[in-house]
Amino acid sequence: MDPKEMIEKLNKAFEEFKKANDERIGQLASKGSVDTLVEQKVNALNGEISKLSTQLKDVEKLAARPAPAANADPLAEVKLEHKNAFGNMMRKGDVGTLRELEKKSMSSFSDPDGGFLVPEEINLAVTRIQQNYGAIRSLAQVTKIGGNSYKKFVSKGGAVASWVAESGTINATATPTLAQLEFAPGKMVAYPVTTQEILDDAGIDLAAWLADEVGVTFGETEGAAFVSGDGVNKPRGILSYTMVANSSYAWGKIGFVKTGAAAGFDTGDGKFPLDALIDLTYALKRGYRQNATFLMNDLTQGQVRKFKDQNGQYLWQPPAQVGQPALLLGKPVETDDFMPDIGADQFPVAFGDFRRGYQIVDRAGVAVIRDNVTMPGFVKFLTTKRTGGGVQNFEAIKVLKCST
Repeated sequence: MDPKEMIEKLNKAFEEFKKANDERIGQLASKGSVDTLVEQKVNALNGEISKLSTQLKDVEKLAARPAPAANADPLAEVKLEHKNAFGNMMRKGDVGTLRELEKKSMSSFSDPDGGFLVPEEINLAVTRIQQNYGAIRSLAQVTKIGGNSYKKFVSKGGAVASWVAESGTINATATPTLAQLEFAPGKMVAYPVTTQEILDDAGIDLAAWLADEVGVTFGETEGAAFVSGDGVNKPRGILSYTMVANSSYAWGKIGFVKTGAAAGFDTGDGKFPLDALIDLTYALKRGYRQNATFLMNDLTQGQVRKFKDQNGQYLWQPPAQVGQPALLLGKPVETDDFMPDIGADQFPVAFGDFRRGYQIVDRAGVAVIRDNVTMPGFVKFLTTKRTGGGVQNFEAIKVLKCST
């Protein structure tokens, strides 16, 4: 579908949703309950909005793929040889040509820990598929590395400037406190299985098959780790760090703002659910708010769509035009299904400048080893990818906690 048509459908669905939700709110106020049909209509329209939003993002990602470079690639011939040789390895188990290409390209097509790196187009396809499972990869800073870890120094603050007269004495000022962070990639493993009959079928695009199989697996695995991974042989997730009330924030911890209710948003005594989200927004320093994004799962976003301010205005807004995200309080909203649901002591919403706040490291590419021995009658492809990650700037991310 044309993206403009999708946006029109999305905005139309949202207008219908607002009318139905207004009716729901009116029934609650007048008789303390909601008719089943009205509740069903609100939920159906909410689901339709989520579905259209996801489809729109998929279409926009396809449209945003870079066009092939106009200039000739000096390695194009070698890359084509590698692609063809890799296909022969998958179909027939022929590794001889790949070994020769290793020598020709100084081993750039070989994984140092064993196996063969997939051709460039498969690697790109896997990465594109991964971005559909969890939003943090598309928001964070991503660095490709060739070693076993990535180290960087970051400032914890503490630098102080001073005023001095034109001819006055210049004294030393406090220097910033530096912290050394290290991000070590963990190994993700996928084991897609097929039959030799399928491999012999020349009509099947094995590159697309492999990219789909491992892209989904890797996307789900790393997406969960970027949110809640413990950092042991995997990325350390945003929600795995020590959480403290934002008033007690310190480097190395993530500051949170409370919703005001034990298992949801506070709506009593003249409170508005959006009050907590406004507090979360301003818990982040101004320098990070400019490029900040809300992160939550679909269920939470469906709940937030129903919220109004004291003037009766909905503050969640669908995209106004192609290439723009949905907005909440004027800031982009990204859906990440690995964020927790609303519930007691949960952290269902994160808000921050994730490019400055979260670091992802990718080592080498995707490597494959063909295995037609351990499972007679089938061919397995041991596929590995090394990815790590963690918070690099604790000031740049805040979270919302369901708590009184």
